Amino acid sequence: MIAQAKQNTGLGILLMSATALVFALQDGISRHLSAEYNVYMVVAVRFWFFALFALALASRLPGGIAAHLRPRYPLLQVTRAVVLVVEVVIMILAFVQLGLINTHAVFVCYPLFVAALSGPVLGEKVGWRRWLAIGVGFVGVLVILQPGVSVFSPWAIVPLISALMFALYALLTRYVAQGDSAGTSFLWTGCICAIAITPLGLWFWEPMTLPDWGWMVTLCLTAAGAHYMMIKAYEVAEASDVQPFALLQLVFIAILGLTVFDEELKSNVVIGAALVMGAALFTLLRARIAARRANA
Repeated sequence: MIAQAKQNTGLGILLMSATALVFALQDGISRHLSAEYNVYMVVAVRFWFFALFALALASRLPGGIAAHLRPRYPLLQVTRAVVLVVEVVIMILAFVQLGLINTHAVFVCYPLFVAALSGPVLGEKVGWRRWLAIGVGFVGVLVILQPGVSVFSPWAIVPLISALMFALYALLTRYVAQGDSAGTSFLWTGCICAIAITPLGLWFWEPMTLPDWGWMVTLCLTAAGAHYMMIKAYEVAEASDVQPFALLQLVFIAILGLTVFDEELKSNVVIGAALVMGAALFTLLRARIAARRANA
């Protein structure tokens, strides 16, 4: 039997906060590269490195790579990986079209989608308090998008679609966890995402300048580092204790967008994002309470 890591909530919170910071920096690099080069090529290189990282990580786990290539849910593993790679592509397109701040202000609603869909997908009970929070959160999304108040860009709906897809990916990840280890899911995610995006990445390949190759290498390294820190955060602390700190990414994104990309922070985005984040934190808290009651 493999001994579990000693629980250290403080370290877990620190790791998740650092993960949120690195993910924000990674999104800034993705925004820069995708403004200069085709997004499919950028995402392909990113997932090639991800696949190599996943293979290296699996080789160090008990049983090695071979033990993690036989999942209990192979079709769902493929589905969740394809959903993820499509979500990443459309999210980065939204970065270029809408900017980091506006994109993430809407995308942060994904925990609300997770809560809303956990009933039909996982059979979990969602109480009236969480449904009320979900409603408040989506009011916040409407405040950000302002349909009927200003000229509505079809691109504004893209981060909402991305949030829905990421929520579906998260729910499928939780479902396959019933029969597949985290190492198996991580390996399948990296490899299937790389296989799925490679044809488009090669078809739309463009020459890249040496400085931008430096940014690309940085993007790949930060992606691997952030995922490793996230794995360690969940290893040393309860997911319900550290998950709320993932929402710090929006704060880091706002700082990055304002200081590096000269983006504008509008009042409706601040108000809407506050509503969405408050609702998301509440749904995470209620999910934590429900989980602890179930385990009592």
